[in-house]
Amino acid sequence: MTSFPVGKLPPRVLAELLAKFPPADRRVLLGPGVGLDCAVIDLENGHCLVAKSDPITFATDEIGWYAVHVNANDIATTGASPRWFLATLLLPEGRSDAALVESIFDQIQAACGEVGATLVGGHTEITFGIERPIVVGAMLGEVARDRLVTPKGARPGDALLMTKRLAVEATSILAREKAPELIGWFDLPYLHHARRFLHDPGISVVREAQTATAAGRVHAMHDPTEGGLATGLHELAIAADVGLEIDARAVPIYPETQSLCAAFGIDVWGVIASGSLLLAVHLDDGAAILDALHAEGIEAQHIGRVVEREHGVTLVDDSGARPLKTFERDEITKAFE
Repeated sequence: MTSFPVGKLPPRVLAELLAKFPPADRRVLLGPGVGLDCAVIDLENGHCLVAKSDPITFATDEIGWYAVHVNANDIATTGASPRWFLATLLLPEGRSDAALVESIFDQIQAACGEVGATLVGGHTEITFGIERPIVVGAMLGEVARDRLVTPKGARPGDALLMTKRLAVEATSILAREKAPELIGWFDLPYLHHARRFLHDPGISVVREAQTATAAGRVHAMHDPTEGGLATGLHELAIAADVGLEIDARAVPIYPETQSLCAAFGIDVWGVIASGSLLLAVHLDDGAAILDALHAEGIEAQHIGRVVEREHGVTLVDDSGARPLKTFERDEITKAFE
């Protein structure tokens, strides 16, 4: 038997599994699928309920804060506002005390306050067989039916925008979780600065999603997470049944990201990347949306365009065009092996 590597299930396997569970309820507007990070349920009162669940497995430092924001991010990509959060805390046997639990709850409370959500339930337990805390979050949000955005909405001719730069989350995780191994490469002030990427520029994309949808016609949004920007782009293309043409020269990378990833031989295109938001927008509204983001102090750039599906997902640089690489597992696993 060949076992799967650490990370997401291969898209083909996941698609085959999910095909067995077509939504039986007509009110389900968006069910499970590759590249579909949220479920959308029509409340039949002019509004939709949006639901998301995601675990935090790589990070341990500020894990409660991570859990709220990564779930809120996906809610925001539908045009919805995050409202209600549930958290399942799995804590390691023999390594958990009141101080640990209180710190995680404090992080959850602080993060919920930042995104406008309320902790409404969940579960906590000391769990046999794990070595570090794991938080599985579930976020619920709401959006007016006529303001709903889904990953299926990208269409040929759209401009493709991206906020912030490549792999914000990976930069913070490496500096936080791998500091002892990096001390010989970088000094403490440098690592402390990289740790702060969690908050500045930050992994939340809620504000940029709200700013963009208020400024113009946004057809689809997606936040690249596990598997990095490359996986996020492929997922967006799969969800909308389109192709993408990406200008590699337009995709910025923080120097800290480049250097920390290089220390572990990590490809920055395939490493966990919460903090950036991908937007497929009407070509005529691209400039206005970029202006609105910049006015809010949010870095953003035009990185490519949506094309017909038969063109595939391609990366263009000075040497020409080539298919965008796919990653079977997130590159950050190289640092944890």
